[in-house]
Amino acid sequence: MAIVIFIFLAALIAGLPVFIALAGSSLVYTHFIAHIPDFVVLHRMAGGLDSFPLLAVPFFILAGNLMNSAGITNKIYDFAVAIAGWMRGGLAQVNIIGSVIFSGMSGTAIADAAGLGTIEIKAMKDHGYSTEFSVGVTAASATLGPIIPPSLPFVIYGMMANVSIGALFLGGIIPGLVMTIFMMAYVWWCARKYGMGRDQAFRWRVLFYTFIAAVPALMTPVIIIGGMAFGWFTPTEAAIAACAWALMLGAFLYRSLSWKQLYKVTLDTVETTAGVLLIVAAASLFGWVLTTTRLTEQAADALLSITTNPYIILVLVNLLLLVVGCFLETIAAISILVPVLMPILLKVGVDPIHFGVVMTLNLMVGLLHPPLGMVLFVLARISGLSVERTTMAILPWLVPLLLSLLAITFIPELTLWLPRYMGMLK
Repeated sequence: MAIVIFIFLAALIAGLPVFIALAGSSLVYTHFIAHIPDFVVLHRMAGGLDSFPLLAVPFFILAGNLMNSAGITNKIYDFAVAIAGWMRGGLAQVNIIGSVIFSGMSGTAIADAAGLGTIEIKAMKDHGYSTEFSVGVTAASATLGPIIPPSLPFVIYGMMANVSIGALFLGGIIPGLVMTIFMMAYVWWCARKYGMGRDQAFRWRVLFYTFIAAVPALMTPVIIIGGMAFGWFTPTEAAIAACAWALMLGAFLYRSLSWKQLYKVTLDTVETTAGVLLIVAAASLFGWVLTTTRLTEQAADALLSITTNPYIILVLVNLLLLVVGCFLETIAAISILVPVLMPILLKVGVDPIHFGVVMTLNLMVGLLHPPLGMVLFVLARISGLSVERTTMAILPWLVPLLLSLLAITFIPELTLWLPRYMGMLK
């Protein structure tokens, strides 16, 4: 098994795509070491994709792409300015509020950074904020994308851990609000320290008109979360409803979505979905190899021989995930690590819904840093800063994010209260 791990790590370091590293290292074991027939290997990979919740993946990706292309982000941003532009460090607060709203539509951090980031960074620079500060707050707020539902990582985690995706979605709401509070408090502290002013006066009239314009867009999270909470549809059906609603807004209400844009959005969705599913299939095979070689069982026994304290184990797992998140794409990390970590956490009494939120937040922090931080590279391109300067701009924002992570890790009820209240957990 050491050979398989070595080949996997060597392939990643060499810059090969994640799914090739996963599949290639697994095939070395199945073909040359265990001599497993090829049809069994193909069956394991196909079995990894034979899951009803995975049908939600392309639809959530499509919904996020439609929201970006239909110009809905502008309506959200204008409404956020009306809400928070009067505060000290106003546009930085707007940046965070805008991400909270957009997170209820996109489901990914990259969509948040690419969609709202372009508008937010330009507006902040025009109002005299430094490029570095603008990039830092945009990167930090983008991590809300997969925490506040809907969430593409939650769908993959729910499938791998065999837990309710609806409960995961509800479990992410309060942690998302906790992150929002920590980030807004950090902006307030920066505003006091550096003498930032207010960017516009508060006007009820402006708030009213921007709210009316944004109401159709704001209905997206209501449709998704409300529909699942009241049992009207499953997460997969919620994703389809979100796509239909986004398409109606872009094509008929706002009339900002052309046939050419729709064609491009569809192709982008097919490309992204194919990449995600290739990783899931390869990771399913890799996870099966880890299980058949008893590596997951040995890892659990080794860790539990050190300590059985759930909080110490959570601290160790958090450290592991923060490192892994800097090197592995989120979907691959979830697909590989859930089969390894879940038996350990279940033995010490950690709720899988709680751990799903903790794991996703850890991996979102990894998106902000080299060598594979996708949000980092997206914002470096948008802002025109070098990757090095973008990294340094993001570093201070790890403070509110890590404080949020500590709170969410050590206070499980932040995650579990709402799913219990709605009857999705016992």
